Amino acid sequence: MSESRFDITGKRVLITGASSGFGAHFARVLAENGADLVLAARRVDKLQETAEAVRAQGRDALVLPMDVSDPASVEAAFADMPALDVVVNNAGISREGALDTLDEADWNAVIDTNLNGVWAVSKFAIQQWRRDGRPGNIINIASILGLRVGALLAPYTASKAAVVQLTKSIALDYARHGIRCNAICPGYVETDINRDFFQGPHGEKLIKRIPFRRLGQIDELVGPLLLLASDASSYISGAAIPVDGAHLCNSL
Repeated sequence: MSESRFDITGKRVLITGASSGFGAHFARVLAENGADLVLAARRVDKLQETAEAVRAQGRDALVLPMDVSDPASVEAAFADMPALDVVVNNAGISREGALDTLDEADWNAVIDTNLNGVWAVSKFAIQQWRRDGRPGNIINIASILGLRVGALLAPYTASKAAVVQLTKSIALDYARHGIRCNAICPGYVETDINRDFFQGPHGEKLIKRIPFRRLGQIDELVGPLLLLASDASSYISGAAIPVDGAHLCNSL
């Protein structure tokens, strides 16, 4: 009986930023566990690769072009959106640099993608669920940098902190409608993009500050994802779950 609580067979999950990185990996994992996917991103050609991997697991995959930083693009995608059970707001970008030298375009790009994109996708998903009288489930991919701060990452940390608070606001405002919203806050997770950095002197120094003394692996995000996507978390809403090797517990 307890295992069935984690069953996501037949649930339809929308993942933004599904063309690469976390999003593509999440799509494969959810398909392996029985979910059907709606894959959204700007790069439709890359989405097709993810869709093929999902279909190879015997699950459905719908590809939709969507630029989460453009509310009109999100609205257009939802015009063709099938009924959803779960939304994973995964799309995100970062820009590094001192605040006084940061271009306005870079600031706006991060806020528009990381925060406004979560708002827009959540808005139209909630509209669908309320229109259809169905429950819903939003999982926002935030960051430990939304709970603590990192140097020279002002737009990213500000956007992720806002996503954590937005998660709580959605949880509070829509609980009565059967709509849940939670956030996963990854710590430093090894990817193809950051692997070389963490093998260098600055990266090695950062790893030493993580109590686990190692980077996270992308598969270590799967447990929280499956928990939140399934009915096993039916009484969890408004949570921000760190997956960070106790990094947030590091002493000051």
